[in-house]
Amino acid sequence: MAKQVLSRRTRPTATSRSGADERLRVEAAQRDPTHFADLYEEHFEQVYAFIGRRLRDRAETEDVTSEVFRRALSSLKKYVWRGTPFAAWLLRIAGNAVADRWKRNAREKELANSVISAAPATREIALSSERARLYRLVNGLPGEQRRVIVQRFAEEKDVSEIAEEMGRSEGAVRQLQFRALEKLRAELNAKSARKSGK
Repeated sequence: MAKQVLSRRTRPTATSRSGADERLRVEAAQRDPTHFADLYEEHFEQVYAFIGRRLRDRAETEDVTSEVFRRALSSLKKYVWRGTPFAAWLLRIAGNAVADRWKRNAREKELANSVISAAPATREIALSSERARLYRLVNGLPGEQRRVIVQRFAEEKDVSEIAEEMGRSEGAVRQLQFRALEKLRAELNAKSARKSGK
């Protein structure tokens, strides 16, 4: 799934579009559910990152992410625009879905109760947005660098495993990882500088 997430088409985020534009897209999806695909593509990475941070298990994250978008689609007609980003509504559904998963697995009941009662904070929305941006940056890396980063960090493989799969030396894999991380760091710094107007 990590490979699928990283290979998704890049779409503008909700924060990069005006609230009025987002409202029109939501209303279009309410009238015609086929338009929900645009909202799904736009918010998938952010919702996946939000859930992945809580579950830390790729298979469960995939299941819960699918469940969130299924719930969102089935409840879309009831959604009322209140001026807050559509992502906040999706993340509230995601928080509830994660809590349901915790309850079903009978783990961390105290944490599940706090997730059910609290909507995601602004800070949490920003963090999941940053993770979505990082997914897009990783997706823009050259093929072998992207493969190493995905296998190393998303799939949590050892350098030796990756080297064997790629038919490369461990040193070559480390070099690919280093170059990829340097490129990601430079991209993040450049975007931060543009944001602050430097």
